[in-house]
Amino acid sequence: MPDSMTRILLVGTELPLLEGLAQSLGALGFSPMVATTLHEGRELATHDMPLVAVVSRKLAAESSGEMLSIPLSPGGALVLYTSAATTLTSLSPSVQRSVLADLTLPLERNRLLALVQHVGDRARATGRGGSRDTGLHAEG
Repeated sequence: MPDSMTRILLVGTELPLLEGLAQSLGALGFSPMVATTLHEGRELATHDMPLVAVVSRKLAAESSGEMLSIPLSPGGALVLYTSAATTLTSLSPSVQRSVLADLTLPLERNRLLALVQHVGDRARATGRGGSRDTGLHAEG
């Protein structure tokens, strides 16, 4: 069971989707935060660092530097998402290396919930440091 203070940041413009995800994460014991812009997400994360940031792939492609500047808790991870109706956009190599997963939501909602739980379990078990070091992806 996650610590009720484990923050999960959801960033995107699809508010009904994000609110549904926030409810699902809250039911699992996480504390979700929702932002509609990367700037707002970074501000929220600066005050209360999330374990996982789930960011719209479209926003990440538009401003990869701002997305990569979102602070994460030790052992935290970045996850990108697209909605089923959205076309894929290309990502910079630095974003591709920094992302744990790239999901289609809501189709892969269960995969997202499992990833968040896994990252939380791993961070607690290992006490890992480093804002993006989950040990599950290559950094470069």
